[in-house]
Amino acid sequence: MKQEQTDVIVVAAGLSGLAAAISAAENGAKVIAFEKASTTGGAANMGMGPLGVGSRFQRHHMVSITPGEAFRKHMAFTHWRVDPRLVRDFYHKSGETIDWLEDMGVQFLTVTPVYPTPEILRPYASSEYTWHVVKPADGSTELAPRMAGPMMKAMADRAVDLGVDIRLNTPVKSLIKENGRVVGVIAEDENGEKIEARAKGVIIATGGAGDNPTMIKDYTGYEWGKDLYSFRVPGMDGDGLRMAWDAGATKTDIIMEIMYLVPENMVTPTNFIIDGAFRQPCLWVNSKAERFMNEDAIANTTFAGNAIAAQPGKITYSIFDSSLLKRYKKKGSDIQSHVHPLDMFDHFEEAVDTALAAGYKHVFKADSIEELAEKMGIDAGTLAATVDEYNDMCDGGFDDIFEKDHRYLQPIAKAPFYACRYFPSAYGTLGGIKINYKAEVLDDDSDPIPGLYAAGLDACTIYGDSYPFILPGNTMGFALNSGRIAGENAASL
Repeated sequence: MKQEQTDVIVVAAGLSGLAAAISAAENGAKVIAFEKASTTGGAANMGMGPLGVGSRFQRHHMVSITPGEAFRKHMAFTHWRVDPRLVRDFYHKSGETIDWLEDMGVQFLTVTPVYPTPEILRPYASSEYTWHVVKPADGSTELAPRMAGPMMKAMADRAVDLGVDIRLNTPVKSLIKENGRVVGVIAEDENGEKIEARAKGVIIATGGAGDNPTMIKDYTGYEWGKDLYSFRVPGMDGDGLRMAWDAGATKTDIIMEIMYLVPENMVTPTNFIIDGAFRQPCLWVNSKAERFMNEDAIANTTFAGNAIAAQPGKITYSIFDSSLLKRYKKKGSDIQSHVHPLDMFDHFEEAVDTALAAGYKHVFKADSIEELAEKMGIDAGTLAATVDEYNDMCDGGFDDIFEKDHRYLQPIAKAPFYACRYFPSAYGTLGGIKINYKAEVLDDDSDPIPGLYAAGLDACTIYGDSYPFILPGNTMGFALNSGRIAGENAASL
């Protein structure tokens, strides 16, 4: 077995791991980052940008939200069921972290909220201007997935410039703990050779268990492929969680930042258009063909995802007719997604026909409500009654059941009729390892395990039961800032 010695070891080189490695190196530590994939970046490679509060970029764009305001809003949203010191330090560091990224060459396209908020929802659900969207390398300006790539490249380059030894295709298999202290790791290189690497501090940053359906079911209750269609980033299988637990870390609740989508929404361009087009405040029903929420709240995908997850079978259907389609083509979306194309309705009919011809099972088209219900697999009589009741409220200009914004009360009356089936989704798992505001891993007595730190999704326990889309860019922001905190503290050992 090969023997190595360094100051700080970082387990995985995704967003939080790179932030930790850079920060440790900037503070004078010799750093090895073990990454089991063939490239750095992890799940952040599919992201768009992090949260920041109080950055130079925000001030330049006349955004006035303060770290203290974000902290108070976050704690109110979570009902103070999360660690206030960790939350406080995250937000107070986040603006300077955006500046830190700019200093290493990262450019940002815009700072923006993530969804529009109807007036009646603003007191408790407004989305703040905290999301720093990374400027793509090709100079494009339309928001789309994977825009964070230039940020990840700049961070990897910065790490290498600082002398961080990044070992690709080299997974960590276990931690070394002696006399109550974590003193290193056992890793395995791409040739199968074992490496015993020792250090003053070890930082776990493996990105959670989003690619492990068994752990998802065991710890969240969702069954992937049945009532959950989350993104599965290869390699996010919970190995860092298991290593930390084996070393004595407190096991926290594991959640997912529940949202919603149609299955395989990014597999083909047609599915992506379908997924975006139905995200409108039209008529939404569950598998019993009944409404279950005021549809003007669906722009907040956390609210909508939670509502869908509470329905029978964790399924919902979005329905509109040809009149609404004509309106969307002419006037644009009632609610514009921040990632779907602006012209998606111009291509909608072609996308639906293409998907149906390919046998896609989650979009439907029919010439009557009864036929639509039959194709959807729900009760035709109940759906017809629901549509009649809804149309009566549209004609009267008031939603007697859920008090939906009258602007979105548009009847479902003209064939052809369209529907899609939505399921809960998520980017990955959150939490599992309890840390304090220094990113030190805590044991069951809430005492630090000497030498052990955690960052990113493995340690993201600051959301309670729901992701705070009110402060967008939050998961990437927490990954960056918890990584920096962990790296700075591990370097000081």
